[in-house]
Amino acid sequence: MVDITTANIFHQILVWPILNLLILLYKGFASLGIPGPLGWAIIGMTFIVRGIIHPLNHRQMDTMRKMQELKPHIENLQKKYKNDKQKLQQEQLKLYQQHGINPAAGCLPLLIQMPIVYGLFQTFSAILQAESNQQALDTINKLVYHPFLHIDSLNTTFFGVNLTIFPNQWQEYGIWLLAIPVITGVLTWYQSKVMTAMQQPQNQIEKPKTKKDEKKPEDMAQEMQKQMMYIMPVMIGFFAYSFPIGLSLYWNTLTLFMILSQKHFRRPHGTPNKGQIAV
Repeated sequence: MVDITTANIFHQILVWPILNLLILLYKGFASLGIPGPLGWAIIGMTFIVRGIIHPLNHRQMDTMRKMQELKPHIENLQKKYKNDKQKLQQEQLKLYQQHGINPAAGCLPLLIQMPIVYGLFQTFSAILQAESNQQALDTINKLVYHPFLHIDSLNTTFFGVNLTIFPNQWQEYGIWLLAIPVITGVLTWYQSKVMTAMQQPQNQIEKPKTKKDEKKPEDMAQEMQKQMMYIMPVMIGFFAYSFPIGLSLYWNTLTLFMILSQKHFRRPHGTPNKGQIAV
């Protein structure tokens, strides 16, 4: 079980506020008589966190799309200044500035999301991996900010499924549990596929490769990305197999939200040049 009661900076700044928001949502759904309040609280937390970081993600996707649209022009510059790296860097920077692109900005959402996601997993793990319902209650009531948030019982079922059980307990609870890591892996794979498609210009036509073609660094990076598109879902599926169902509920909700956001962002914007950047 994860111990989140230790008063360190990470717990105080991130984990405890997340726990209090989760319990506030839980009590809200429970007071309305909605079945499975913990499951809905986890889903609600996912949407709140994604809503907070949505502007950063939107900017990241916009930057990604613009950089892909500029790729042919970057390649022309690389050919033109292949013997003058300093001049190449200057021209690339000038091109980015002309179109309001900051390549480093794409890393900001990831840097912000990493501690938030870790804090969410710490919170969910502390509740869902508790040795008993009473232990989970003791942890929660010790960390809530106000007596109003104290709870006397914790309903961990969601649509008849106990969110604290593990898919690797399928021999005890049923073979249907194996569907959860499979679904989680497939959703992760599909999200990676949508993201990969989004990183390529919509009018890009792949030329057939010949034996004479040399592998460029860009090609090697694309090959690695393709490999990760299959490796990552397997890893996430394994984690889903080894963690409580409640964590898979969070991850799958997050993944579905990302897929919908990326598909919406990839739709044509109706501009005369079909979204392509003119240089």
